[in-house]
Amino acid sequence: MTLAYLHLQDGSTFTGDISGEIDAEHSGEVVFTTGMTGYVESLTDPSYAGQILVFTFPLMGNYGVPDSSTWESDRIQVAGVIVSDLCQQWSHSTGERSLGEWLASENIPLLSGVDTRALTKRLRDAGVMLGAISPHKSLRGALDDPNSRCLASEVTVKEVREAGQGPKNVVLVDCGCKENIARSLGHYPINVRRVPFDYDYSDEPFDGVMVSNGPGDPSRVEAAVAVLRQAMKRQKPIFGICLGAQLMALAAGASTYKLRYGHRGHNQPCQELATGRCYITSQNHGYAIAEESLPEEWSVSFRNLNDGSVEGISHNTMPWHAMQFHPEAAPGPTDTTWFFERFNASL
Repeated sequence: MTLAYLHLQDGSTFTGDISGEIDAEHSGEVVFTTGMTGYVESLTDPSYAGQILVFTFPLMGNYGVPDSSTWESDRIQVAGVIVSDLCQQWSHSTGERSLGEWLASENIPLLSGVDTRALTKRLRDAGVMLGAISPHKSLRGALDDPNSRCLASEVTVKEVREAGQGPKNVVLVDCGCKENIARSLGHYPINVRRVPFDYDYSDEPFDGVMVSNGPGDPSRVEAAVAVLRQAMKRQKPIFGICLGAQLMALAAGASTYKLRYGHRGHNQPCQELATGRCYITSQNHGYAIAEESLPEEWSVSFRNLNDGSVEGISHNTMPWHAMQFHPEAAPGPTDTTWFFERFNASL
């Protein structure tokens, strides 16, 4: 193990160990997740593109890494990983290699032995900030702000993909789509046409649209918003997940804002306002919909019970619904998988 450092935008530094040599600084937005398991799914979630992910649970890697059939994309998406205790003696029937070996194979720096409790408290109090994992005691390069660019363009599919079979046709707008969204749609008798985030499907035949999750600032995904606005004119069912919810809000004329430290983990309590029922949800986002900016024909359907932020919106008359959390889970609770049943029933 080699000594390495995490340098934060506010000038603070955290020390840890890194396997092998690190010959360059790896920068990104430093964020934390409260999930205790599901590190494979989290690390391959495209919504984490450009981010250095801090795991608050102290022990990571104890069940190794399985084959890619359980991943949420075809590669690791994070810019770096920070843990307190890296498990070297992993054990699981589906495991194929260690967490450290997997990250090293894709040149993703893993800093272990870090006081992640102190680091998380700093991010909680000051808010997420830019940072870099570095071999040097002091920061030498410029910090990269991933939110300054359209990250969806870096993680979307590059060409149209067809899947499924059935009497209904659905467009899945891939802004960094987790594979379990596609798997969840595959449980229903529908044809799914998965398209790049900036693909213009507005004049093509479809019975419904699903707008996926994805990374970064939703205001940077202007192409998807413009197409979505045109698609709304056809008054067909449109559902959104995470970034997809924010893009729907922007297409409707609302605005979004950056959360102080975001919602990342598998234990976020959300209340459905129409029923009063509470759900424990899986989440991964750094932006939210500004409630006061919603047009009068839209309503808040879900609210986060920790901070009161908007977790879902619905149109008052059109079949347009969106969740800020992840009904497909992976990782996390599956309490809200009914979202896909509602979508299928609306077609």
